[in-house]
Amino acid sequence: MIDLRSDTVTRPTPGMKAAMQAAELGDDVFHEDPTVNDLEARVAELLGKEAALFVPSGTMSNQIGIKVHTQPGDEMLCDVNCHIYNYESGGPAVLSGVTCRTLEGDFGILDVSQLEGKVRPLNDHLVRTRIVCLENTHNRGGGRIYPLEKIRAIRAWTKQHQLILHLDGARLWNAIVATGIPAATWAAEFDTVSVCFSKGLGAPVGSALVGPRDFIARARRIRKLLGGGMRQAGVLAAAARYALQHHVDRLAEDHRNAQVIAEAITDTPGLRLVPEQVHTNLIFFQVDPSLGTAAEFAARLKEQGVLVLPTAPQMIRACTHLDVSTAQAQRAAAAIRHAVPRRSVAVG
Repeated sequence: MIDLRSDTVTRPTPGMKAAMQAAELGDDVFHEDPTVNDLEARVAELLGKEAALFVPSGTMSNQIGIKVHTQPGDEMLCDVNCHIYNYESGGPAVLSGVTCRTLEGDFGILDVSQLEGKVRPLNDHLVRTRIVCLENTHNRGGGRIYPLEKIRAIRAWTKQHQLILHLDGARLWNAIVATGIPAATWAAEFDTVSVCFSKGLGAPVGSALVGPRDFIARARRIRKLLGGGMRQAGVLAAAARYALQHHVDRLAEDHRNAQVIAEAITDTPGLRLVPEQVHTNLIFFQVDPSLGTAAEFAARLKEQGVLVLPTAPQMIRACTHLDVSTAQAQRAAAAIRHAVPRRSVAVG
């Protein structure tokens, strides 16, 4: 079965398993796991920040960041389709008492002009606008890469208004490889950054939050509060460290494989890429109602040995990753073409 549902379905490679088996361990709650400590130091240096904190998930990383940056009654500005707002179980409200003011981005990409006038005045009746959160690459935006010039304009605006800028960089590695822009250059524009090891990089578990040293010290306490204090976590950190060493550059292969699948969708009547350009490893496409629902189309692909993810009544997501070879991407593309009878869609 060729599983294109998500880049979270990857399994550790033999080399990664060997690294996990050989990991030197200690108690990370006491800050004594040498493998975790080494991973945190590496990630902080790579992203050009003072310190990093290893956590179980990207959701926890983002929510720790929001909680440390804010007070109950604060407000976060974000894209309406971002992961923090849609897929983290209402974390800002539940965990931090923070309200979300959403803006409609261009497939997840906000322009600084959309932020103008959105800072609420100081008034006892109003929430306090405190933080802006961006996502790069953008999941629901189809793996869109945030243009660096737009980020820099937003950074200048947040400084002008004394606001925090946080990055959900779960798939920042994809943006780094696709653009050639170094990790530290992306991260320099943000107060804090969350990165993930268990998506495109193929580790089984883990994310990291990076930022100033005093911020990470406070974040470490919040991690404990949320139940994220792990003990001999070096087993997991070793997988993340291996992924950083061996699986970043190869993301370019995932991007090439995504183009193979995108081309099949473009060539097939009744299917439409949304957005029309595929930047990285995420592919969203719309199914014409004449072909049935997205779920029905996904079921036909499953019969041909390809798994995709319906995300709306007529929308499907496909995602290339470490466990999908070029040959498998080509077979998936053929399956997509085969799943649509040419006579079933009117052309005119």
